[in-house]
Amino acid sequence: MNLLDLPPRRSLGRVHVPAVTLAHGGGGKAMKDLIDDVFVSAFCNAKAPDVLEDQARLDLAALARYGDRLAFTTDSFVVDPLFFPGGDIGKLAVCGTINDLAVGGAKPLYLSCAVVIEEGMPLDALRGIANSMAEAARMAGVRIVTGDTKVVQRGACDKLFITTTGIGVIPPQIDLGIHQIKPGDGILVNGLLGDHGAAILAARGDLALETEVASDCAALHGLIEALLRAAPGTRCIRDATRGGLATVLNEMAEASALSIEIDESATPLREEVRGFCEILGLDPLYLANEGKVVIAVPPAEIEAALAAMRAHPLGAGAALIGHASGGIPARVTMQTVFGGKRIVDMLIGEQLPRIC
Repeated sequence: MNLLDLPPRRSLGRVHVPAVTLAHGGGGKAMKDLIDDVFVSAFCNAKAPDVLEDQARLDLAALARYGDRLAFTTDSFVVDPLFFPGGDIGKLAVCGTINDLAVGGAKPLYLSCAVVIEEGMPLDALRGIANSMAEAARMAGVRIVTGDTKVVQRGACDKLFITTTGIGVIPPQIDLGIHQIKPGDGILVNGLLGDHGAAILAARGDLALETEVASDCAALHGLIEALLRAAPGTRCIRDATRGGLATVLNEMAEASALSIEIDESATPLREEVRGFCEILGLDPLYLANEGKVVIAVPPAEIEAALAAMRAHPLGAGAALIGHASGGIPARVTMQTVFGGKRIVDMLIGEQLPRIC
């Protein structure tokens, strides 16, 4: 369905049952009413347009004003539970896709939203998730312009799966790439690590924390824009989602054929997160994040990069955690608080399933 630049004329259809049924995926009036009630009402913020086309139509001249390269990404979200401290699957889908664009230096502009809904999904919960997506997109200055809806029988999926695709434009002066890291570059993060993984565990009831840890789920393009203005020589930016910090560092080391060494004492972790990892036997370096980036910056721009991030609400805890060097290629090591060193391997398998 195309939700872009169509005149608002007809009244929205409404769903008058409490839960999604198979009829809502059948392509008829029940499906039209579901799309109107849940998605068009949230994403258009107006009466439904007369016609919903099968595609969004984007003005190429308008896109070209922002840069000379198109950035295009897609991601699916299967998080369990759907709602967790600090967010829900809808906010996660919007912010996660925005961040996949932003770490390449792109200005995020448009998103699509495709949903697979399990029969029996409560309508109020579905409306809440759609409204959460709409609010996250509005706050980020992007538009959800097209999408798709499918309904499957009970047991064929777990309540709701969302796939979002994003389009952005990269300005001509920006050229970020994981292979561009050089010896001596600083490795920076924008704040506390592992909060999203901790929030999901808490929401599942797998641990009881005296202090609630909220997911760090956030759209980071504003932070990244400020960073690139202050440190235009930034080599690369990656978001540390599934696999956490350790996996991103290994990807950086492998692509650049360099060694990366980090300092455990400089790696920012919430004490509650550190504590529950010790209890459960988890390594916090592998915990998922949804509002954290790992950045490689040339030595001369480290302080400027840190200052720019610390001046932004989503980078107040920014820290220099290590450096790239010409040591053993493709190896990541950590200087521990006990004075020794350990190898930090890439995650094999998944420490926590259904995390995003």
